[in-house]
Amino acid sequence: MIRAHAVEAVRAAESAAMARLPEGELMRRAAHGLAEVAAARLAERDGRTVVALVGGGDNGGDALYAVAELARSGLACVAVLLPADRSGAHASGLLAAEEAGASVVVAAKDRDAAAAAVRAADVVLDGITGIGGRPGLRADAAALVGAVPDEAWVIAVDVASGLDPSGLVRAADTVWADETVTFGTPKPAHLLPAGEAATGRLTVVDIGIDVADVPAAVERLTVGDGARLWPVPGPGDDKYSRGVLGVVAGGESYPGAAVLAVTAAVEAGAGMVRYVGTPTPTALVRAAVPEAVHGPGRVQAWLVGPGLDVTAEGDEAEHQLAVAAQALDSDLAVVLDAGGLDLLEGTRAAPTLLTPHAGELARLLGRLTGREVARADVERDPVGHCRRLAERTGAVVLLKGSTTLVVGEDPSAPVRSQADAPAWLATAGAGDVLAGLVGTLLAAGLAPRDAGSLGALVHGVAADLASGGGPLRATAVAGGIPAAVRRLLTRRR
Repeated sequence: MIRAHAVEAVRAAESAAMARLPEGELMRRAAHGLAEVAAARLAERDGRTVVALVGGGDNGGDALYAVAELARSGLACVAVLLPADRSGAHASGLLAAEEAGASVVVAAKDRDAAAAAVRAADVVLDGITGIGGRPGLRADAAALVGAVPDEAWVIAVDVASGLDPSGLVRAADTVWADETVTFGTPKPAHLLPAGEAATGRLTVVDIGIDVADVPAAVERLTVGDGARLWPVPGPGDDKYSRGVLGVVAGGESYPGAAVLAVTAAVEAGAGMVRYVGTPTPTALVRAAVPEAVHGPGRVQAWLVGPGLDVTAEGDEAEHQLAVAAQALDSDLAVVLDAGGLDLLEGTRAAPTLLTPHAGELARLLGRLTGREVARADVERDPVGHCRRLAERTGAVVLLKGSTTLVVGEDPSAPVRSQADAPAWLATAGAGDVLAGLVGTLLAAGLAPRDAGSLGALVHGVAADLASGGGPLRATAVAGGIPAAVRRLLTRRR
């Protein structure tokens, strides 16, 4: 599992390490790791020139010591200082860089020379701000970042400058790194939607701080976690013990959603799927998924909502909605997706997993609180809005997106974050497949938090396998679930 730690926890771990190490040792270790990565990226690109954008904090010191090491190896290195004068830079790091032969330019005193140095770089080290920084870039820093050539490889030092280190607030103006070299442990910004895209490739350098027993702020499941959590049947299992999932999905307007959700549940290994729908989706499910059983009955969990129209009229629609209402009133675990979210009126005591996208989360939270919430509000602060919805409903919230979040009502529990899918997965029906997948995991006995996180992981892996680098349809993602599960169970790391 990848675990990211909050700034306060990192600061405490660093202080504990510094108390038992020689002065400056942590910075030397960080700078050495940074220099090794920069040298490797230069070699890959047959480059010779490194330019460091240096702020006034410890990240600037890391960058300066890395520049010193690179300059000693014979590379052309320039340190562009962002403070108003040399006194604002890390003193010993600046001395080391100059003694090693690196050039130094104070941007405030010679902007043209600073911009020219940046434009000539093969690798740029972003040491402007670090985990103590605020969201956004100052205008002078943004201008230099804008001068970085497209072909240069940008390495952020610890956290890309301009990002909110906590990963909670999306900033408009940041460094977009090709790679981030972080020290000791990932930070929340690396794994959350507000910062993950700007982080690029994440490389963690071990500098000797101990966070093994420190609670994480963010967690991400890996292949090994998937293998550990996936419900593998034993010789004594039957279709009932493996989990029966009831699915209330589809309608005369969106019949395909039912086929996708039921297909995904069967492909994911549900012991049995019971489907309840109106005539058109029922006929489609009968044809596409002959394994499904039709009509309500005994189940271990319910999936309610993909393609469901809660305003539909007619006897069949009313029967379908009555079964949905019974599911919500039961003491069974329930996944609420799409139209099913419109049926939620407040707190539900039984295990509940909500799977909205940003617009659905905004509408649901607005309806439950009586306050207007816009999709843009959710996109600016996705974790905060997930927490508010979880607190309001007692449910676990899975917010779908390129980085999927799984958030419960306990503010002390780590946020789960998954980003395993290709961008091609942004296609109609993908959410219906995810709903069927997580519903199967709930029926198998997983808690909503694990079902949501594991479902997002497998959904992403299945999409990646189905895509192969090109377009894909949701049906292919559902069909790729068995291969994705096999990959988890055979690799186990």
